[in-house]
Order: sequence, then structure tokens, then C-alpha cells
Amino acid sequence: MVPVARFERVSASVFANDWEKKASACLGSLPDISGIPLPRRATSGSAGYDFFAPAGFTLPCGESVLIPTGIRALISDGWFLAVFPRSGLGFRYRLQLDNSVGIIDSDYALSDNEGHIMLKLTNDGREGKPLTVAAGSAVAQGIFLPYGITFDDDAQAQRNGGFGSTDGKPGR
Repeated sequence: MVPVARFERVSASVFANDWEKKASACLGSLPDISGIPLPRRATSGSAGYDFFAPAGFTLPCGESVLIPTGIRALISDGWFLAVFPRSGLGFRYRLQLDNSVGIIDSDYALSDNEGHIMLKLTNDGREGKPLTVAAGSAVAQGIFLPYGITFDDDAQAQRNGGFGSTDGKPGR
């Protein structure tokens, strides 16, 4: 195994700002960021690093929740972090990330938001079962993967932000 990254908590101010703007209405009062565990593998053979819910919540069928994780990943060049729902939650509740798979690029940690990883989860179950998650429970998993580039790659732009920050336009 090759070490390629390190997880850290974002600053308390970034976490508080994101929580207030994006999560307080659904998830309640701001948790203590120092109590949020860093992602970790459950076993020596696990590929995925579990991400933990900073607050408990109940998610009815058809509903979504945006979770500021309080976590960022410092990733080596040539690698990215792919984030998925926990397998068991996907199987039992059809829990999905709203963007299918979260792609955390190696330069995301350099953004103004400190690379704060957010999870937007939807209970897409068809059995009418609400999903209840306790604070500190694993809700997603991240796997570090290598990537390649084309021989004529000319990417020069610098990232500042998450969704839409690179516009997906050629030459950026």
C-alpha cells in the first residue's frame, strides 16, 4: 500500500460557517468539530475510509440532507478521492450521493473553503423506510484512486471552490 493522503479537520470557522449556511435547518445546532472523527478504515483489508455523521438525523424516503463533514483531504498529485455512500446503507435504503460519486481533486484542499468535504445524501428507498443515523455513525466511504492525463494535457487553471469552480470549459 502506498500512502497518498492525509485527512484533517477544516478550521472551526469554516465548519461553523458552512454548518450555519447549509445544515443547521436540517441537522440542528453546531457540533464540536474536535469531536468529529477523522475518516478511517474499519479493517486492514478495507479499501474505503469511513466518513462519520457529525450530527444525528432522520431522512424520510425521497428526502435529502446536506452534511458538512468538517473534513478535508490533502492528496498527492496524481490521485483523487472517490466518495460513495456506505454499501449497507445503499443496499438497505438506496441511500445515494446526489452527484452519484463525489470526486475530491488533489487541489481542492487549496480552496478558500479549505477543501471542506460535503455530502448531499438522498434516501431513494421505495419501501417507505426512513433512514435514522446516529451522530458518529459512518455514512459514506472514500477510496483513493490514481488517475492519468493525456500526453497533450495543458491544464493551467487554479481551483478556488467546489462545484462549478472550474466551469468545465476548455483552457481553464
